[in-house]
Amino acid sequence: MNKSLEDIRKSVRQQVLSTIDLSKDISDEEMFELVDKELSETLRHMVISVADRKRLRIQIFHSIRKLDILQQLLDDPEITEIMINGTENIFLEKKGEITKFDGRFESREKLEDVVQQIVASCNRVVNQSQPIVDARLYGSRVNIVMEPIALNGPIITIRRFPDKPVNMEKLIEFGSISPYLRDYLSVLVKAGYNIFISGGTGSGKTTFLNALSDFIPKDLRVITIEDSAELQILGVPNLVRLEARNANVEGCNPVTIRDLIKSSLRMRPDWIIVGEVRGGECVDMLQAMNTGHMAMSTGHSNSAHDMLYRIETMSLMGMGELPLSAVRGQISAGIDIIVHLGRLRDKSRKVLEICEVGKELDENGKIPMNTLFRFEEKSCGNNNKIVGEWRQMSELQNIEKLAAAGLSLPNIQK
Repeated sequence: MNKSLEDIRKSVRQQVLSTIDLSKDISDEEMFELVDKELSETLRHMVISVADRKRLRIQIFHSIRKLDILQQLLDDPEITEIMINGTENIFLEKKGEITKFDGRFESREKLEDVVQQIVASCNRVVNQSQPIVDARLYGSRVNIVMEPIALNGPIITIRRFPDKPVNMEKLIEFGSISPYLRDYLSVLVKAGYNIFISGGTGSGKTTFLNALSDFIPKDLRVITIEDSAELQILGVPNLVRLEARNANVEGCNPVTIRDLIKSSLRMRPDWIIVGEVRGGECVDMLQAMNTGHMAMSTGHSNSAHDMLYRIETMSLMGMGELPLSAVRGQISAGIDIIVHLGRLRDKSRKVLEICEVGKELDENGKIPMNTLFRFEEKSCGNNNKIVGEWRQMSELQNIEKLAAAGLSLPNIQK
């Protein structure tokens, strides 16, 4: 928007605000009528295109009733990530490409007002004494960092999730997984294998976890545990969704992921799905896995092997003085499969590895890993798209759960 249109927007917005009767509730339709009236008066002697007039109308309405310029970004279904670095530097991820947005917030005060609207909508608090908060907004995950932590803030990072959950069929369509691997993993889930999904930032861990959960039998009780509710599990009648809570200025005590996992064990769960483990809660998840419960979770790592080392580190953070051999014993007994995802240079997201966690420590006291499948790149096709295939590296060794469930793996790779 050029300067003259920006001036018009500010002027009309101020005129609308001055005419609002604060003693009455005003509907969106009535607000649009007020905007249209003031806009028509202001533009009466000006030449302006229909497109610019419509844009002004929406932007003025959003700045008063919604989340200012952030609203139009949230309304665009193709945008998957929004990164706001202060009032002017706004970046978007669209179709895997990150670009700078040409709009800006009119002032720091307006941006801070938008921040407070976001956190208030999900009963969270952010201020100088609590400058970091995770929240959710319209099916999106939001992280906010304020002063004095953010020197050029406020900083808002929004991860968008699709309105409809992405299922395995969509992931196959995207080339993220093959039909054979879908069938293979579906059998493992139905047999009750504990599965850990690893990958880097933006590799699609939450999306994959959501899709994988579709294979859980619908007659089982499923409990999801998350920092900010993101999972969209459908078709499970006996579903319990739990969300962690931060402490706030009203005196509410925090409820951590660890608290929720411990509580979930007393809720007669069949499956426990932990959105992400980042610290000591890894211990409680392992204990759940080792006490007859089936579980899935995600974590950040560079490979399946690295994820195993991170799980060791996180477990030591929560177990205190236990020897490393005991921690490794808990991990090998609890986790059955690690699925590692990655984001390739062509911006595509793929399953890169599926590994089995060995059940007995090797002669060096380490947890052995059996790589079942690995994605192997062949070439770059049209538009520099990576072409490759999933190669089976070895057979599953731990087949006790399959036998107990009366299931067998698909024997022909398609």
